[in-house]
Amino acid sequence: MALISPSRRLRRTPFSDGVEAAGVSAYTVYNRMLLPTVFRSVEEDYHHLKSAVQVWDVACERQVEVRGPDAAKLVQMLTPRDLRGMLPGQCYYVPMVDETGGMLNDPVAVKLAEDRWWISIADSDLLLWVKGIAYGYRLDVLIDEPDVSPLAVQGPQADDLMARVFGDAVRDIRFFRFGHFDFQGRDMVIARSGYSKQGGFEIYVAGGDIGMPLWHALMEAGRDLDVRAGCPNGIERVEGGLLSYGNDMTAENTPHEAGLGRFCNTATAIGCIGRDALLRVAKEGPIKQVRAIAIDSKSLPRCDRPWALMDGTTCVGQVTSAAQSPDFGCGVAIGMVRMTHWDAGTPLAVVTQDGSYPAVVRDEFWI
Repeated sequence: MALISPSRRLRRTPFSDGVEAAGVSAYTVYNRMLLPTVFRSVEEDYHHLKSAVQVWDVACERQVEVRGPDAAKLVQMLTPRDLRGMLPGQCYYVPMVDETGGMLNDPVAVKLAEDRWWISIADSDLLLWVKGIAYGYRLDVLIDEPDVSPLAVQGPQADDLMARVFGDAVRDIRFFRFGHFDFQGRDMVIARSGYSKQGGFEIYVAGGDIGMPLWHALMEAGRDLDVRAGCPNGIERVEGGLLSYGNDMTAENTPHEAGLGRFCNTATAIGCIGRDALLRVAKEGPIKQVRAIAIDSKSLPRCDRPWALMDGTTCVGQVTSAAQSPDFGCGVAIGMVRMTHWDAGTPLAVVTQDGSYPAVVRDEFWI
């Protein structure tokens, strides 16, 4: 693939110097920022993530800050998940939808206070949608993108590394909760969350100037833990069924089609803009839905385009993300499959740019 030319429109992150020094070998573009995708190799990075600990530059997960008297009202308008019971100190995974029920993003909402929220977004221009809703409904809120850049620490030894830098109290953070911790006189919001199934934390680094001091502190503290720079791993995320907005679901899909119906409380999420559309979907059910797909393969091409899922000559869906799994000895994939063919055990064929492979629908993801 041709190189991507750098420019000021393609933003660096507070951790880019560390990423480059660590030998990053590939990037993608995410929210107009650089997101590392490979360091040594996808396979070597995968094995290391599962056995040790990595520090990830995920500053591209930009924050939409909503603050003011109407902050909670506005955030509820964006999502069909009922937020009334959410307390400061909690993080919620919140599918966000438009007036048709189509997904605009699948961020994590961080409730800092009753009148202050961060929406930690996936790859889409959600800031513009939020500003438009606030202006159109004349809500008493301020909305901006603060100088806050997430840095993730992921892997089986993440707790040990984080405790060395922030103290043992960091171990007590519960899943999808956060606490406030000091680093060189700066307040850091640290959540037990992250885009892997290996466990870990996301540090919301407030102020780009403190980014590299924190990076160096984590690397130094983790020398004997074999800490490395890492990134979300394409194999591990598919094994774990972690969806990627823009790949596995888009504005053309409802949360129910993406298998996220459990995060939709359409009966009680009063005020959600897409609620009326989703009430019908919740009652009738989707006609297609995300499924785990096992592919009988020894290697797979890059899944940089949809792959048709075929039953004979009939297309019954598409694979949206796929990789060859070293641990499971097969191709692992995420697919959107019609209800007529989504039952576990259904045999299908996956048509890639390099040919067709036998496949089968699974009842669950691998990890």
